[in-house]
Parts: sequence; structure tokens; C-alpha cells
Amino acid sequence: MIGPGTFTADPVAGQIARYLDYLSVERGLSPNTLEAYRRDLSRYAAFLLMAGVGDATAADEAAVGSFVASLSATEYVEGRRYRASSVARALAAVRNFHRFLLREGDTDADPSASVARPKVPRTLPHPLTVEEVARILSAPPDAETAGIRDRALLETMYGAGLRISEAVGLDVDDLDLDEGSVRVVGKGDKERVVPLGRFAVTAVESYLSRSRPSLARFRSGPALFLNLRGGRLSRQGAAIVLKKTAKRAGVHRRVTPHTLRHSFATHLLEGGADIRVVQELLGHASLTTTQIYTLITGQRLREEYFAAHPRARFANAASPTPEA
Repeated sequence: MIGPGTFTADPVAGQIARYLDYLSVERGLSPNTLEAYRRDLSRYAAFLLMAGVGDATAADEAAVGSFVASLSATEYVEGRRYRASSVARALAAVRNFHRFLLREGDTDADPSASVARPKVPRTLPHPLTVEEVARILSAPPDAETAGIRDRALLETMYGAGLRISEAVGLDVDDLDLDEGSVRVVGKGDKERVVPLGRFAVTAVESYLSRSRPSLARFRSGPALFLNLRGGRLSRQGAAIVLKKTAKRAGVHRRVTPHTLRHSFATHLLEGGADIRVVQELLGHASLTTTQIYTLITGQRLREEYFAAHPRARFANAASPTPEA
């Protein structure tokens, strides 16, 4: 661990290392989030080096603004530039880094404070329909060891609205099948208890009695969902399970683990659930994050209206002539 007084030949690298230590030790951020910060700040450090800025405390507003402009214009592969959302995320990492240096007393100014954030177009998630979800969840072959596991995994993900990392991180003891609930460790190591529907409970009970015993090895430990070698199922492995199952179910659109989570939230709101309840179930720290799903349900309401109302369909049919 690199502390404030540690010498390093590259001051910026040392400052970033201190900040990452802070995020890991004091903030308890996940390895995936830390890796995202590391990537973005490594790009920033490389830019400062090329600009002749050898210490992050010497960076000014022009340097940070030039970094944002440079990243926006960069092609990471030929013909493909970073999206506005990626640039905005990188700027957020840089801002948090400079605020850290300010709090630590390394500097008396934040050069990123006035740099404009790139305008990010609002994109809505595309949830599955209830019928598509039902087809996917019924697709795994019930006579196969892997199929029984796959159904339990997907029923749990949709039934509790879990992130993929939360699902594969579950241990057997996190389940309370009598109560029909699961204990989940989410972002920032925050715990929540989420109900499991009866379909998920039935699928998990079947997996625990019929499939997991044949998959388990000495090294399996407490992991709930196991791969075919007896280790904990990885995020990549779970994503492949979903992709193959969606194809088997005849759902030919792109389906990711987060699609199931989007669908969980959307279907709850369409069914009349209170948005604050959905926020708690999803483990969102802010209600603003959950509110995007209200836009989806509102959009679907408009689509249904314009598809069904006889006086809303101007585009493809002549307007009715009022009777005299």
C-alpha cells in the first residue's frame, strides 16, 4: 500500500495508487469498480505525462478539459470512438480523484470542478416481455444436471432482480427457502434480504437435491451455483448460460444478465408495485436510479395507446371523417 509519504519516481502514479487504496480500504468498492477507476485514471495519467504535467496537483482546468476533449476524439479501434457515457464516466473518475487530493490537503484547488460534463443521451433499458421471460425460464432441459442448475440460476436472477455478481456470489446459507427469501450482498458490501417467488424456490430446491450434489467437489465450499468442474460459477459462465438459454427459447434479441434485472423492475412497476419498494428490492442507493423504470412503463403505455386507440392512429390510416 502506498501512503502519503511514500516516494515514487512518478508522482501521478503514486497519487492514483493512494486514491485506489482509499477506494478499496475505506470505501470498500468492489474489484470491478476499482478496475474501472484504474483504467480511467491510467488514461488520465498518460495524458498528463504527454502534456508535460508531472504531478496531478499541478494540473489546471485547461489540462482536465483537454483530457476530456482528447478522449472524446480518440478511436479505441478504427472508426469507433468512445461514447459520451464512457467519457462522462472518465471525467467523474478524474473529478473524484482531484477531490480526494483536495481533501487530503495535497492541493488547495480542484481543477476539474468547472469542466463541462459531456451530454449523454438518455437511453432506456429494453426489458423482456413477461412471455419472453417465461419462455427463457422454461427452456433449460429439466432432465440434465446442468439444465436443472441453469433453471435455478435464471429463476433466482429474475425472481429476486439480482445483479449477475450478486447471483454468482450467493452461498447455500444465503437462502431461506422456508421463508422464500435470499440474503444478497450488493454494491458497497450492503446487504439486503429479497423475497424469492415460488417458481424460484421450487427451482432452487430441485437444484439442491438433484443437481448440486453431483456437481460438488471438495473445493466447492459454500458456493450455491457451481460450474461443471465443481467451482463457483463465474459471471462469464452465467452470462453464457443465459445467452444459450435465450437462443434455445427462440428469443432472438440480445439478452444479458442485466436484461433480466431490467425486466424484473419493469414488470413489478407495471404490476402496480410502489417505486420505493422496487428501489429497496434492487438495492439502489438513490431513488433517481430506479426512476428510469417509470419512463419505460410510461413509454409502453404510450405505445399501447397509439396501437389501440381508434383516434390515435393517424400515420397508417386515414383520419375518420366526422359525421354531419
